[in-house]
Amino acid sequence: MKVLSNSHNLQVLYEDNHIIIINKRAGDIVQGDKTGDRPLSDVVKDYIKNKYNKSGNVYLGVVHRLDRPTTGLVIFAKTSKVLPRLNKLFLSKDIHKTYWAVVKNKPPKPKDTLVNWLKKNPKNNKSTVHNCEVKDSKKGVLHYKTLKQLDHYFLLEIKLETGRHHQIRSQLSYIGCPIKGDLKYGFDRSNKNASIHLHAKHIEFIHPVKQTPINILAPLPKDPVWDACL
Repeated sequence: MKVLSNSHNLQVLYEDNHIIIINKRAGDIVQGDKTGDRPLSDVVKDYIKNKYNKSGNVYLGVVHRLDRPTTGLVIFAKTSKVLPRLNKLFLSKDIHKTYWAVVKNKPPKPKDTLVNWLKKNPKNNKSTVHNCEVKDSKKGVLHYKTLKQLDHYFLLEIKLETGRHHQIRSQLSYIGCPIKGDLKYGFDRSNKNASIHLHAKHIEFIHPVKQTPINILAPLPKDPVWDACL
């Protein structure tokens, strides 16, 4: 996959008049939050402003988010016309995302579908996993398969059927497979750069304006564990 731009450490994987797709780094927040840290959305706006010499405000619509310590594909809308169309694709599950995760323990089965009820606790920004519906919980469904056994870890491929708060992190932890570096969900130590080994690797959908297939792969971050996955 050719990287179109690397200004401000911004990896642009795809861009046209309607959408822009970024390979997010660990630590970047997609949209502004209470931390006050500069969000990726602002960095992308600056990139568009500078690239096209735009005067005034640049429009950028946030379609979806990735957790701060997670890396990989993030789609933004470049026009107000395309934002509701992208939102509709996400709601109808017509945007297909594939994640890679490096986990501590061997999963109970080589591949499986996990169905749980997830309840978000805003106080500690964490989701608890339940086997049956509890008050204020939402159903979470994901499919995983084991791709590779590494020296100390296991590489899993994950496809989400629902998009819940911390869904992959909490559901994998629940089956005894916390993601490398994810202290919040039971891994025993953090990664040096505060990342976790969860990467939104592949995205596939029909372009909501052009009606052409979009198929994008995000390069993995450079580190010895991710390198061993290839």
